[in-house]
Amino acid sequence: MDLFDRSAGKRPGNAQEEILEGTIERIVFSGGGGEFTVARLARDGAAEPTTVVGSLLGLPTGARLRLRGYYESNPRFGRQFRVQSYTELSPETLAGIRRYLGAGLVKGIGPEFAGRIVERFGIHTLEILDAQPERIREVPGIGPSRAQAIQKAWSSQRRLREVMVFLQGYGVSPAFAARIYKRYGPAAIARVRENPFRLAFDVWGIGFLSADRLATALGIARDSEVRVEAGVRHALDEAGGLGHVFLPRSRLVEEAAKLLEVEPPLVEAAVDRLGRAGDVAIESTPEGAAVFEVGLFRAEVATATGLLRLLRGRGLRVDAERAIARYQAEARITLAPQQAEAVRRALHEPLLVITGGPGVGKTTIVRGIVSTLVRQGLTVALAAPTGRAAKRLQEATGQPAATLHRLLEWRPADGVFGRNSSRPLQADLLVVDEASMIDIRLMADLLAALADGTRLVLVGDVDQLPSVGPGMVLRDVIASGRVPTVRLTEIFRQAAASLIVTNAHRIHDGVQPELGAPPAQGRAADQRDFFFIEDDDPAHAAETIRDLVATRLPRRYGFSPRDIQVLTPMHRGELGATALNRLLQDAITPGQPELRSGGRVFRVGDRVMQLRNNYDRDVYNGDVGEVLRVAGGSGEASESHAVVGFDEREVSYAADDLDELALAYAATVHKSQGSEYPAVIVPVHTQHYVMLQRSLLYTAVTRGKKLVVLIGSRKALRIAVANAEVAARCSRLAARLAAG
Repeated sequence: MDLFDRSAGKRPGNAQEEILEGTIERIVFSGGGGEFTVARLARDGAAEPTTVVGSLLGLPTGARLRLRGYYESNPRFGRQFRVQSYTELSPETLAGIRRYLGAGLVKGIGPEFAGRIVERFGIHTLEILDAQPERIREVPGIGPSRAQAIQKAWSSQRRLREVMVFLQGYGVSPAFAARIYKRYGPAAIARVRENPFRLAFDVWGIGFLSADRLATALGIARDSEVRVEAGVRHALDEAGGLGHVFLPRSRLVEEAAKLLEVEPPLVEAAVDRLGRAGDVAIESTPEGAAVFEVGLFRAEVATATGLLRLLRGRGLRVDAERAIARYQAEARITLAPQQAEAVRRALHEPLLVITGGPGVGKTTIVRGIVSTLVRQGLTVALAAPTGRAAKRLQEATGQPAATLHRLLEWRPADGVFGRNSSRPLQADLLVVDEASMIDIRLMADLLAALADGTRLVLVGDVDQLPSVGPGMVLRDVIASGRVPTVRLTEIFRQAAASLIVTNAHRIHDGVQPELGAPPAQGRAADQRDFFFIEDDDPAHAAETIRDLVATRLPRRYGFSPRDIQVLTPMHRGELGATALNRLLQDAITPGQPELRSGGRVFRVGDRVMQLRNNYDRDVYNGDVGEVLRVAGGSGEASESHAVVGFDEREVSYAADDLDELALAYAATVHKSQGSEYPAVIVPVHTQHYVMLQRSLLYTAVTRGKKLVVLIGSRKALRIAVANAEVAARCSRLAARLAAG
């Protein structure tokens, strides 16, 4: 979504912009705090009211409006008018004023008092309430306390109207004007005039470039201090989105100057001002000055401090050799030397990292650690970054496991974790699986919540892609050389029979994978779990992927299409996530009830992914769910929101909240971390040349549990396996640990 009208509700190419005037006859539905409204508009001279949809924040029944927008045809609800912007007009008749006041928008005024007020002030009622609100005392039956409440409520509504008119006057779409008002309230105009760039940091969905256009409209000079400082903060924010914890000062200055189209000395001065004000942290390093967003600086320092504190602790007092022997006897297994060493060190070390690829026995080790300690009467807590990973951990160990956010008791209303240094977790040992997914902020919060004496075991595959969020915690912890680490390398016989496991390790080692025949060929092919389909034509490959997901793999292997995940390196292109999602949606959920908002379409049965952390809803970036139903009241309101199932929870999304969701039939490899799927299809094509990396292909292949299909060109596959370069992230955690 865009801040401005031109794309906040892009009209189809054949839709003509029109202006309507009328009075709101009925509010059918209002969701998202008014960000999405369905209403019936009575137009002068029209026999039937018009259905209007869009953002109409704070407007009651009886409000007279001038609307700008276009007509659209909804497959379920017919013709309706999509609002792009509006202006509130004064009601023209006494009946209109009476209805407007009595709609319940102003606290203290119902239909009865609305009639009395209009009887007293007549056609000038609204003007008097605006200019002389104290005269409300002249109305029979309104005493001092009621008069004060009415004046306060009317003033609040007047300020809301002023804010909406002000923002729309500068081209801000009603939906974003509503969000801005919800964020700043009556102070919105002053806040935006003072510094429109704060919108990029305070209001979800508004980016720096949109805020910059608004600033230009407000007359803020391109070389103004407030603009350059905002550009510096934006460059740091963008770097965090790419995984960096900081940027070297020279690089930050170069990138911000290019973004802002200003001279570097202006950026240098802005960095210094931000540093003095405490808005960024500037640290001297042997390589030069490093500039951090303050929260990331504190998180990295806290992570290093917390890990060093753990290293100074004591291991568990357990007879490890006896415990290992008992576990092997009860489980009727013999641990390999590396596995036994991992269990032994987990019992003796206050902090341990266990890392290795697929098929090397990480699950067996965790099961042994948990079994041993539970038998000893000790308390073990189990957690993972995602719900799916936590569920796998619980199934593997037979003990309760939770997501890290649930373990740390996230409190959405307060924006903090309930577990912290003042109220720490009580456990003898905490085991965290899929630790490669943990970013620097979450790691800092986790360590702060560990009580003195609690030991920590981090389990994960360090060769996978790093976390989506800033930092590369697991990699840095191992690279520091300070934290005891067991690296598992032996592939066990049962796992070695799987081509998925074998090829994952071949890719990791820079060796071309063993390629099986396509899954449509012969009975022998059915015994394999890894295939390559050669197809150099991206458009044809995309059609083949659709056929594999919708028809071939379900028919041959019994998979549901929802068991099959397409993992692609990029969003763009014919084999990118965006195009493949549209193709797969049309193949899997055609004709199902749907919810539309702008260019987004979600249908019942669609697989969807959450795109950002939403602590109020308790859903997080990367969570995958399914649209269970398009729900609401009756009539037009049935289009108003969708209900999505995430594991065992249901979450409702209003239409204007849909920018938090994306179709997830195809997802980028980065977004798949921590998840496993029965079947995975991976397009590997030179179209994705810049993303053809060994670690990315390795991560994609290791997401498949029963079947992996690569489709694309042999040239692209060779490039990916040969390219061992990993995009370096700016992080100082390893250096802090090594120096500590």
